[in-house]
Amino acid sequence: MKKFLILSILATFFISCNGNAQKKNSQDPAKKFEISKSEAEWKELLSPEEFAILRKAGTERPFSSELNNIKEPGTFVCAACGNELYKTKNKFKSGTGWPSFDRALEGGVAYGSDTKLGFQRDEIHCARCGGHLGHLFDDGPRETTGKRHCINGVAMDFQPDIK
Repeated sequence: MKKFLILSILATFFISCNGNAQKKNSQDPAKKFEISKSEAEWKELLSPEEFAILRKAGTERPFSSELNNIKEPGTFVCAACGNELYKTKNKFKSGTGWPSFDRALEGGVAYGSDTKLGFQRDEIHCARCGGHLGHLFDDGPRETTGKRHCINGVAMDFQPDIK
């Protein structure tokens, strides 16, 4: 009887962990973005590293992006389509090795779900072309949003403000 009770509890736990509540942020794979290209067109447009991250949801090595050190005022844009994503004023040093922001520009990003590591994470996409940018975490600065947009530097270009 004890075995049955324990197995029932475990089964209930595992089933409840895969409920519809987790699926509410899932990006619809059929969703069309303003900019839509074939895989061949993206390969022609992007560098191999950009393609691996933006179109195949890869991740760059931590501390490898030159964008980690940018502090001057400006805008970070999608490397695939130029969509404005983040402002320098919302960037912070997270110590994780990837450019981190506490918020995106309104309408700049879209959210989906990623379960590649065996658990659910909130994935961040470019709202214009659907390119994979990174992930959203709840360990950002408490004095602002509490969010950390952990973004692959390869997925972005930086445009300094014109003085």
